[in-house]
Amino acid sequence: MTKETDNVRQTGAKSRPVDAMDRKILGKLAEDATGSYAELAREVGLSAPAVHERVKRMRAAGVIKRTVAELDGPALGKNFLAFIHVESSGWGKTQEIIELADLPEVEEIHAVTGDTGLILKVRMENARAMEGFLWRLYDKTGVQSTRTYVALSTHVERGVQPTITAELSEGDHLK
Repeated sequence: MTKETDNVRQTGAKSRPVDAMDRKILGKLAEDATGSYAELAREVGLSAPAVHERVKRMRAAGVIKRTVAELDGPALGKNFLAFIHVESSGWGKTQEIIELADLPEVEEIHAVTGDTGLILKVRMENARAMEGFLWRLYDKTGVQSTRTYVALSTHVERGVQPTITAELSEGDHLK
């Protein structure tokens, strides 16, 4: 027997906003996601089942998108990091722009405002590989011009910081 639920409001774990304890858990997971729930629970001051439930809820809600290994580019022979500003005909998410994600050198694609339409973060072996990448990029329909910025060194590279909130950022100037 199927129950009609189209007009029933979904409630429960998925709809609860991220609270301070969730942010604490996320901060620990962002530092190292390889530990057990028991270890994580000790670090944040909850029971292991409580931490497990919170993590499960945040996964279901899409707060935690995935768990991955963070790889070191230079250790894998990918010493050349660059940011490419791409000018294209048209603006927005086109099929050609979506296809850029299929290029293995592309780590990030951002549609931006300002003097360019897209910024690509790319990583590869060397300048010769960059030259080949740019040839392939210019073969894409709609790519009109590029400006490439090569990173000489990287001082900070990290993901989203879950402990920073608007309230904390606004209050920083008061200290």
